[in-house]
Amino acid sequence: MKAQARARTSEDAFARRLLDWHDRHGRKDLPWQHPRTPYRVWLSEVMLQQTQVSTVIAYFQRFVTALPTLTALAKASEDQVLALWSGLGYYSRARNLHRAAQICVERHDGQLPADLEQLAALPGIGRSTAGAILAQAFDQAQPILDGNVRRVLARWHGVVGWPGAAAVQRRLWQLAQTHVPNTRAADYTQAIMDLGAMVCTRLRPRCAQCPLATDCVAFREQRTHELPQARPARSKPVRSTVLLIARDAQGRFLLERRPPSGIWARLWSLPEADDADAAQRLLHQRFHANIHSHTLLPSFRHSFTHYHLQITPLLCEVASGKHVADDGDHAWCSPMRFAQLGLPAPVRALLASLESST
Repeated sequence: MKAQARARTSEDAFARRLLDWHDRHGRKDLPWQHPRTPYRVWLSEVMLQQTQVSTVIAYFQRFVTALPTLTALAKASEDQVLALWSGLGYYSRARNLHRAAQICVERHDGQLPADLEQLAALPGIGRSTAGAILAQAFDQAQPILDGNVRRVLARWHGVVGWPGAAAVQRRLWQLAQTHVPNTRAADYTQAIMDLGAMVCTRLRPRCAQCPLATDCVAFREQRTHELPQARPARSKPVRSTVLLIARDAQGRFLLERRPPSGIWARLWSLPEADDADAAQRLLHQRFHANIHSHTLLPSFRHSFTHYHLQITPLLCEVASGKHVADDGDHAWCSPMRFAQLGLPAPVRALLASLESST
């Protein structure tokens, strides 16, 4: 019983010190905090998956200006949603966001459910995102376990092992649940995320400014560089592709919508081929375009989670751009339309470089 009492005191001190630190140093003027509606919190949490706050702010503001409510998101076209998301990467997040909004309109009266199980059942909302929404939008005492929180908990408790491993993740969830206070859940959740982002950083943590440092295992044992343990190293394979940049006399580019699965799913992109010869055959046979000239541009590498893609652009100046498939997944587009389309970031940058060089 005494041991339990000591643990409870320590746990209370953990949350109390975090909240005191938040009152002095926490972020309180983020755009999704004013007003802090369930829709705005949800959107920000999805955007913040694998993306830093400094990057997200401009995208968030642009998104809510165009689609200010959950209902507006549900009614938007997929192209509009992907165009607003373009540049944030991990485009499945945008497609899941769109579908989840439609489900909320269909099944939840156009509102995000305030229930953990129902919320986590929506596309793209896992346990941690659901907890963050419930804590920040509904002030429910729910734990979260994003990357910043995993790092704080692993260091403070001295948890050994890669946080992605099932056993380690279970242990961190238990610890996360233990520390959530019964009051001020929204502030606590923001505080522990901010501490991980601003103080308990992956490299060069600012331990001298940490409110939890006095009884942090990693700090005491000088193991902040070891904890949390990194994912076991594995080499990424390298794949290669030729991106076909077909430009007609009017300055339009041939774009195609990608398949519903795989990388850049449902985004508009440039046709691909195994090599330059195959790309030119595609132009002749599929689109009946007469090539005036072709130029191989410098290749570059774009990295995904599981592999690197070596991209070689092939610029073809063509005489005719009239013949495209009538399935709605191919089009000749002027640069003025690019802002209205969801384009992968490297493709958008590549087309922008061509436009600026003309």
